[in-house]
Amino acid sequence: MDKEKQPLFSSFQKSVDYMKDRLAVDKSFDVIYLDLEYAGRNMALFCIDGFAKDEILHYIMKLLASLEPEQLEPDPLTKLFKTYIPYIEIGKQKDLNKAADKLLGGPAVLIVEGLDEIIMIDARTYPVRSPDEPDLERVVRGARDGYVETIVFNTALTRRRVRDRSLRMEYMQIGRRSMTDICLCYIEDIADQERVEDLKSVLKKIDVDGLPMADKTVEEYVSGRHWNPYPSVRYTERPDTAAAHLYEGHVLIIIDGSPSVMITPATFWHHLQHAEDYRQKPLIGAYLRFIRFIAVFASIFILPLYYLFSVNPEFLPAGLEFIGPSEAGTIPILLQFYIAEVGIDMLRLAAIHTPSSLATALGLVAAILMGQVAVEVGLFSSEVVLYLAVAAIGTYTTPSYELSMANRIIRIFLLTVTGLFGAMGYLVGITMWLLYIVRMTSFNTAFLWPFLPFSYRAFRDVFLRSPIPLKNRRPAFLHPRDPDK
Repeated sequence: MDKEKQPLFSSFQKSVDYMKDRLAVDKSFDVIYLDLEYAGRNMALFCIDGFAKDEILHYIMKLLASLEPEQLEPDPLTKLFKTYIPYIEIGKQKDLNKAADKLLGGPAVLIVEGLDEIIMIDARTYPVRSPDEPDLERVVRGARDGYVETIVFNTALTRRRVRDRSLRMEYMQIGRRSMTDICLCYIEDIADQERVEDLKSVLKKIDVDGLPMADKTVEEYVSGRHWNPYPSVRYTERPDTAAAHLYEGHVLIIIDGSPSVMITPATFWHHLQHAEDYRQKPLIGAYLRFIRFIAVFASIFILPLYYLFSVNPEFLPAGLEFIGPSEAGTIPILLQFYIAEVGIDMLRLAAIHTPSSLATALGLVAAILMGQVAVEVGLFSSEVVLYLAVAAIGTYTTPSYELSMANRIIRIFLLTVTGLFGAMGYLVGITMWLLYIVRMTSFNTAFLWPFLPFSYRAFRDVFLRSPIPLKNRRPAFLHPRDPDK
């Protein structure tokens, strides 16, 4: 796109014609152009239908219609700007190109004959849904509001919970054509300023036409690890979760068009936390977290371990001889696992695309096909269905959807190497996985912190869910400017 500056022309009509041509007023029905005359001066108002607040613009036009020519003298721009356009968000612009670009985001443009600057009236509104509770982060007790797809609403929901004068909402745009609004959110008195500057520099280097997938597109640019299945940032749709991370010293990325806020940096353990842990008493929260850890790690290791014991029953300790299929099936166990894994993913995709009114019917069909008919016809053994169900439960117990999908890939990898190389493959596969995540970083932060590098106090908080009054120190890996809470 042409980014050269184009100041207002000496001729009012020439400036108007330039804007009409740049915005393709005659080709786009939603670009509105009004040819006006107030106070003896020609004026041109440009706005986008659906973005402009009709009642605000109508009120401003009524006030302008009541003006006499002498009321704008001797300085028409100052008179209009400070007296006769009563609105909060109003600005000036000398560049026609920049004015046109901003207009496409919602603000109205007013060109007045005889003025050397354009008046920008940010009287816009966006279609928005109500801030309902997020489906992926539900809690039994707690707030029911969640982020929406409009950046202004999301910043307001965040500031409602962080009424700190040092809370910063830094605005930028990414995308040569989409010009997507992005907000970098952090508490200046707490967050590491070097980390903030590094993140800003990375975002400014993104050179792309647009961000059709919003936050996911940005993550692929800032993470630098395109084929790594593990997420380098944490996503949340809960303002209270975002606020808790701000108080610790994290930096948030809020992107217009996405109901998810990106939390940076994020370790492996951040993806296993859930708001429900802190909505219960510390002991109950610690118990829930412990159960979640068991379920998550079971989702990774239980299927390949069961397969290993099935084909090598001599590895079973005394008293566990019952593990393994009671009779040989028509299909090898490893192939059963592969078929079941693909089948579960097919059902998951089908559930996404199934209307809610038919979801119950789909669940019944899935239960009958996967649980009963498949066992009766010999496609699956009953134990395969049992252990696959345990793995699936662990997958859906994972609070982070991105982490659960990454763990599923690792589970299939471990199944494969165990099937090919037996016990040695299982052990080497786990070792390779550990070495892989040990080497990972999230914005120069070790992915397994505080396990590696080890920090006793932080590691205790990860597993025990310490009472809030005892958590009086911010995480050291964030290098907060104010380490005490």
